[in-house]
Amino acid sequence: MSAHTPVLLHEAINSVLIDANGLYVDGTFGRGGHTKELLSRLSGKGRVIGFDKDPVAIDLGKVVFKFEKRLELIHESFSKLHLVLKKRGNLGDVSGVLLDLGVSSPQLDQGNRGFSFLHDGPLDMRMNNSKGMTAAQWIAESDQDELINIFKTYGEEKFAVRIAKNIIQKRVQEPIETTHQLAAIVSEAHPRWKRGQHPATKIFQAIRIHINNELEDLDVLLKNVLKILKVGGKLVVISFHSLEDRKVKQFIREKEKGPVLPKGIPIRDAEHKILLRSVGKSIKPSGLNIQENKRSRSAIMRVAERVA
Repeated sequence: MSAHTPVLLHEAINSVLIDANGLYVDGTFGRGGHTKELLSRLSGKGRVIGFDKDPVAIDLGKVVFKFEKRLELIHESFSKLHLVLKKRGNLGDVSGVLLDLGVSSPQLDQGNRGFSFLHDGPLDMRMNNSKGMTAAQWIAESDQDELINIFKTYGEEKFAVRIAKNIIQKRVQEPIETTHQLAAIVSEAHPRWKRGQHPATKIFQAIRIHINNELEDLDVLLKNVLKILKVGGKLVVISFHSLEDRKVKQFIREKEKGPVLPKGIPIRDAEHKILLRSVGKSIKPSGLNIQENKRSRSAIMRVAERVA
C-alpha cells in the first residue's frame, strides 16, 4: 500500500464511527486508508467489510491486512452491498457506511489504467479491468449523438458537440487507443482553455463515469441504504464533482421530508415518520488537507444518520 493520505480521513472516521463494537462498510476500499484508521478505533468485536471494483485494490489489501481478522474484503461494487448483507442476514445491522467516490490516486498514477491524460497509456478506464468495455472500445463504437450525450450528461461539457465531431473525424484516420491521443483530439477541438484545468478533464471524467456506471451504482446504494443501516447508523459520502454531490444532497433532503402522502387525508404520526436526517453542514478539505493531497481540493463530504 502507498503512503497516500486519504481525503478527509479523520473527519470521515469521526463522522461514521458510532460504536466501537459495530459492523462498518468501506464501500470504496482503495488502498485501505480509511479502513486502517477505522480499524484502529474499533474494539476486538468491531468488524469492517471493504468493497472495491478494482481487483488490484482487493489483492493488495489481502496482503497488507492478512493478519487482520476483523476485516473482510469483497471484489464487488458497493451497489451490491444490500444483496451481500441480505444473504448473510445482516440487513439493518450496519453502524456506518463510508463512500469515497470516484477514481483513486493510485489508479490515476498508473498510466496503464488509462484514467489520466498526465500519463500516456492504453485508453482503458475500467475500475474492474477484468471485464466490460474499455474506453477505447466505447469511443470506437459510439455514434456522434451518444458521444455528445455522455459528454454533456456526465462531463457538463459546453463544447461537447465540437469535441464529439472531432473524435468522429479523427477515428476514421486511425484508432483512438491511448490517453494522449484522446487528450490531443479534445484539446484541438476546445476553443477555450480554462486556467488551471486541462480541456480534456471533463471528457475523461464523463467517459470514466459512463464506463464504470458510477452514478447508477450510487443510485442503487442510496435506494437501499435505509435497509442497510441500523437506527443511529451513519452514511458518510465524499464526492468530487457536482453530479455525485447533487445526488447525495437531494437524497438526504428528500428523506428528511418524510414520505409523500396524499393531501387532505388524515394521517397518524407513525405514517409520516422521518427515517434519515442530515448531520451538520457539508465539510470541505482544509488548507492542510489540500497541501497533503492536492486532488482533495474539489472534495465535499456529507453525513446522514438513520433516525428510525
